[in-house]
Parts: sequence; structure tokens; C-alpha cells
Amino acid sequence: MSLSPTYLTPEQRAIIEQPFDARIFLEGPAGCGKSTVGLERVNYLLQNGLPGNLILLLVPQRTLAAPYYEMLRSPAIPAGGTVSILTIGGLARRMVDLFWPLVSEQAGFAHPDQPPTFLTLESAQYYMAYLVRPLFEEGYFDSITIDRNRIYSQIVDNLNKAAAVGFSYSQIGERLKAAWVGEPAQAHVYSDAQECANRFRQFCLDHNLLDFSLQLELFRHFLWPQPRVRQYLNREYRHLIFDNLEEDMPLAADLLHEWLPDFDSALLIYDLEGGYRQFLSADPQTNYTLKARCEVQAELQEGFISSEGISAFGLTLASALTPEPDLAELPPHPNADALPIYHSPLETRYHPEMLDWVTDEIAALVESGTPPGEIVVLAPYLSDSLRYSLATRIQRRGIPTRAHRPSRALREEPSTLCLLTLTALAHPQWGLPPQKSDLAYALMQAIAGLDLVRAQILVDAIYHQKGQIKPFETIPPEDQERITYLFGGRYETLRGWLADYAVGEPQELDHFLSRLFGEVLSQPGFGFHINYNAAAVAANLVESVRKFRWAVGEVLAAEGIDLGREYLRMVQDGVIAAQYLGNWADQPEEAVYLAPAYTFLMANRPVEVQFWLDVGGRGWYERLYQPLTQPYVLSRHWSAGAPWTDNEEFAASLTALRRLALGLTRRCRTAIYLGLSGVNEQGYEHKGELLRGIDAALRVLVTE
Repeated sequence: MSLSPTYLTPEQRAIIEQPFDARIFLEGPAGCGKSTVGLERVNYLLQNGLPGNLILLLVPQRTLAAPYYEMLRSPAIPAGGTVSILTIGGLARRMVDLFWPLVSEQAGFAHPDQPPTFLTLESAQYYMAYLVRPLFEEGYFDSITIDRNRIYSQIVDNLNKAAAVGFSYSQIGERLKAAWVGEPAQAHVYSDAQECANRFRQFCLDHNLLDFSLQLELFRHFLWPQPRVRQYLNREYRHLIFDNLEEDMPLAADLLHEWLPDFDSALLIYDLEGGYRQFLSADPQTNYTLKARCEVQAELQEGFISSEGISAFGLTLASALTPEPDLAELPPHPNADALPIYHSPLETRYHPEMLDWVTDEIAALVESGTPPGEIVVLAPYLSDSLRYSLATRIQRRGIPTRAHRPSRALREEPSTLCLLTLTALAHPQWGLPPQKSDLAYALMQAIAGLDLVRAQILVDAIYHQKGQIKPFETIPPEDQERITYLFGGRYETLRGWLADYAVGEPQELDHFLSRLFGEVLSQPGFGFHINYNAAAVAANLVESVRKFRWAVGEVLAAEGIDLGREYLRMVQDGVIAAQYLGNWADQPEEAVYLAPAYTFLMANRPVEVQFWLDVGGRGWYERLYQPLTQPYVLSRHWSAGAPWTDNEEFAASLTALRRLALGLTRRCRTAIYLGLSGVNEQGYEHKGELLRGIDAALRVLVTE
């Protein structure tokens, strides 16, 4: 049965309709229709009678599977088994869970006859904090000044990198120390990080805890060599589709070099210009070696997204962002007058002026007919202040916005702070009374229409004894009038609900939060009513608490520790929230999208118009300060013991910037607006490598 879609090119159709015994490696730049081939190949297999349960679809990150989920929900898909959509980590977890008795004793777990507990990112960081927190008093990490939650997350990240790359976790510290060329004190920091990693791994073995790194190691070193495990996998999955191969860890290539011959068919899809997740152990070079394992090797080159002008700008910019740029050998490009690249006026010296210009341009685009959902505003990092400033400006023009930052900590969400502040009030036995300022902001979020001034007056009047709030009727009449009886009545409803709960039997924290949201905060007159962003945050928080309870509940109960209190402390420590698919998918499409540049790339969707903020900023090419880890040194392509100098750092940063610039331009159809400001968000003057490359590219495009 051949495919009917008329939008497919002959080259795409030829790949899709390969025989059922073909192993195919498909490569090409972004925007040339590779994922479309992946979607239609799955459709082709199903339409020709192949049961869906025999197909394994691998992606490096769950968000990249969104088009496949949407396609498989179509009524046109034949009934039958369900296609398995997994990451390598998800596959490892599934196999460890299924074959635990085979490996538990061999791997050194203290209780091999008992089931394991799988840790989320949050619960792994909780246990890391539990082990590391006492060490601060012994002088660990005393030479660095970063938030403690970043210390926990970087040690966990080191363990994950070791498992993904394929070296022992016990070598992390030595690798980092051997590459360091700065102050000797940093070597002690690496030793401290290694000691913490060792303690965490032993703690996991002692308590049957499986973090991401241990799941990978068990799968690769203990389960994968087992004949019965391989037999099970070969029986379950006969056909493989692997999209965005370049974004996955080298462990994926290690497995597939051995596994590919066992599949009846395979389609590996590789973006030649990708590799954006290298800070998360993505290894494009190693995964590209799988090309030699495929009999059919295909390439798509023609782009379907970017206009001629955008493509020319992207190629010229990428050429300019090389150590020794040669802009003479470039493909033809349009007349400079037609180049769809716009920049803010040169007199926009200050950051707010640039944001005003961005807002004016977005309003003009929307007024001229561009849908808000086809506009994205990008920055290297999206701080709270930047997100608020820009979203407020745009929303004042009547244009909706949405924002997404996957690394945003739970405590940074106003809705989370509201829920957890009210939680602390409802559980005075925890001994964690909220600060007055936190309670004022919580009441602003909880009571619709309540402003900060009235909230502060209310808190000053009702919150005298720590952890207890008074009835509205007990405060002075003049304060009641200033607050208004409307807000006072809503406050009384909330206070009464909390008081009724406090005298009853305490509930599990996720049950409490669900009730608080459903019975009070989501009702008319309260802040979460018809507030879909707040509802999404509440749902994520409830899910986070539930997973935390599943992961650590038994351990805490055995120690006599209240789970709710521990969770509240963990959030106060700034533990990063796990990634929730709802954050990516369940957002209004017709809204201007505000996001970090790499987050937008990993959403893998094109738009009509892009705004690049503060293109002179160093954040576009400089890595975040990470004193406990180093993604390039802890990779497969760095020789252990070789020093990492400023020259290597600059070269790696320039390569990443070139890849980023190409990725963004490949996902833009119509126009790019460049935001310029003489000083950055913090008030410092700057002129980074991206601006240098843009200047060089525009000189070439304008003069010819």
C-alpha cells in the first residue's frame, strides 16, 4: 500500500516506502522534512498491516515525540497494538523494573530480594541534599559561592554524564582535576564533589534506590549482556524508528551498534547541524558512526521552512562564526533590499528601550495579520525580571504570551509559593511559619483582585502570632474598610477552610494540595479561577509531591520524619522541578512564545518571526558558571588528563554558537528581528561574539 499525501517529495516517498527489511540512515539539515519521513514511515508500516506493538520509536527527549503522539491519535491509524515511544533512559528503566531479580544481587544492592525505588530528578536531589548538607559544616565546597541546590544538581549531573558516556563514576573527580589549569583550590572542590558522588552511590545501593545514572549502568552492564533480556527485546520490537539521533547520549550508539542487526527494519534520523544538548551528554559524533551500520544511506537537502533571505543570513552568519571565517565561498543570496533582517534603532542604549522596541514591533506584526502563535522571543537565558518585563509590555497591548523554562525551580513559580505558604499555615506542627512578605504575596495570588498594598495591610493586621492568622472581624474597622469587605469575605472563606483542615486528621500533602486547589482556590473570587497557568503549576506540584511520596515515603516514615515537612524544606532549598510534558504541550498556541533559545530549539517547531534579544550579550555563547562539572571534559571526545584551556573553551563556545544560529534560522520562515542595547539587563556594556558575527554577515549581504 503506497502513501497518498501529496506534500511528499519523490525523495521522501522513496525513503518511506523502503522494504520492511531495510535499515536506513537519513541525514540532512533542519527543515528538510526528515521528521516528516519518520512520521510517514510509521504510518506506512501500520497501514501495511504491521502491528504497532512491534515498533519501537526512540527519541532523546520526550518532547520531541509530540508529533508522533499526535499522529498516532489520528482516527486514520489502523487499530492494533500500541507503538512504544521511549527514550533510552525510559527503555533502561522499563528493563530494570522487569528484570530486577536478575541483577539486584550481582549489582551489589543491600536488599536484592526487595523491589527498587526509582528516583525522579527531584527525589534524587533530595537524597543528595540529605547526604551533602551535613558536609557543609565540615568545610566542603567552602571556596565556591553558589546556591546549594546547584551543588546538588551538578553532582547528580556528573553521575548521569559518567553513565551516559561510559566511564566509572569513581573517575569523575580525577578527570575534572586533570583538565583544570586554574587555581589549585578548585582541585579540592572536585575532590569534594567526588566524595559526595561516592556517598550517594553507596546510599542508593544500601537502600535499593535507582537514580537515572544507576538505571543506565544496570541496563548497560548487567542486563544488556543477558541472553534472555536480548531475547525479550528482540521478541517485543522488530522495527525501529529513532528521530533526532544526534541529540542522544553515546550510550545509544553503543547499544545500537549491537542491536541494529537484530531489527527487521530501522530508520535512523540525524540532523547534520544538531547537537544542542551537548551539555546533557548529547554526542553527535559518536551517534553518526551508526551510519555505517545501515545498508540504505539517504540525505535530504532542500529546506521547506526558511525563506531565501533567512537561509542566506543563516549560512553567512554561520560562516562568520568560525575561527577563521571565509565569507567568499557562499551560495547565492537575495538582494540586500529584500533581506528580512531587522534590528532595533542604534539609539536604544538601555535594556528597557530595547524591550519597548520589541513590543512595538510585535504589536505591529499582530495588527498586520501575523498570528501571535507564530512569533517567538528568544534570549540565551530568560530571567524572572526579563520574562515579567516583556510579558507585561506585550499583554498591555492585548496580546497573549506564554513562557517556558524547563530548568525553573518550583519555588520560583508564584503559584507554587502561594500553595506552599498556605500549606505551612495549615500545618503549624511543622514549625515552618511563613514570613510576612511571603504570606502577603500568597494572599495576592490566592484572592482574585487583591493588590499588594491591601494584602500587606491584611497581613499586618491578622498575622501576629507566628503560624496563626486571625479572623477578619477581629481587625480594626478602619483596616477592614481599607481592605474592603469583598476581599475580607474571600479571606474569611480561605481562613475558615484552613482552620477546619487544621483541626482534622492530617492528610498526605498531595491530597491536601488537590483539595485546597479544588475546594477553594479554583472557585470564583479566588486567584486560580480560570487561570490555566496557575492550574498547570498546581497540577505539576501535586504530581511532584506524589512522586516524591512514592520515592521516599517509606524511608521517611521509618525514620519518623514528616514527608510534607521534608518536601517543603526541599522546595525552599530550590530543588529543580522535573520536566512535565504539560509544560510544553498544554499551553495556548495563539500566544507570543517567550523562551530561552535552546528550549525553543528542543521544541522543534518553526515559526514565522523570531526576535533575538540582546544579541550583543555574552550569554549567547558563554557557558553558565558550573564549578563542579564540565560537559566537554566529561565527554567521550576529550582525552583524560589533557588540560582544558581558554583556547579550547572559546573554540567550543564558538562551535555551539554557530550550531545555535543555524538551528534558529532553519526554524524561521519570514523574518528575524535583532534586539540591540548598549548595556545589558544588569547595566553592563558588552559586545559579544554573536553581534560580531551578525555585523560581518550583514556587511557581506548588504555590499553584494
